[in-house]
Amino acid sequence: MAQLRARTTKIEPLEAAPKTETSKTVNVTLYTSDTQCQELIPQKVEVPATEPVASAVGKIVAERDTADFSLSGYRVNVKNGVATVDLRLSPQSKRQIASLSSCEQFALFGSVRKTLMSNSQWKIKDVRFTEKGEEIVL
Repeated sequence: MAQLRARTTKIEPLEAAPKTETSKTVNVTLYTSDTQCQELIPQKVEVPATEPVASAVGKIVAERDTADFSLSGYRVNVKNGVATVDLRLSPQSKRQIASLSSCEQFALFGSVRKTLMSNSQWKIKDVRFTEKGEEIVL
């Protein structure tokens, strides 16, 4: 049975929001995989009010960074209820997105999709994933 290891490294959005004087945050529900990749577990987290969607994605992406799979950045674009999450693989990553196990795919893509679609205030009906603008086919 596949198991996940969590690692905490800082992965920045490709277009960071400007720092503002007020550090207002909002509560969102983040969904992350259990270690057996069987279910997504909700947890309440605080994210900056200026970029809640990108910040929520960033928290999930950072947890999926491992010794041999590493992302250097991401972009989130929401248009007409569809969120497009564009991922950037780190040049140092030994593995590609296509080489992720079904467990790793569930943990990364399933977590992001459930998080974005379950926070109703964002009005996201569908989530697409791209790598450098090219559709990711899993």
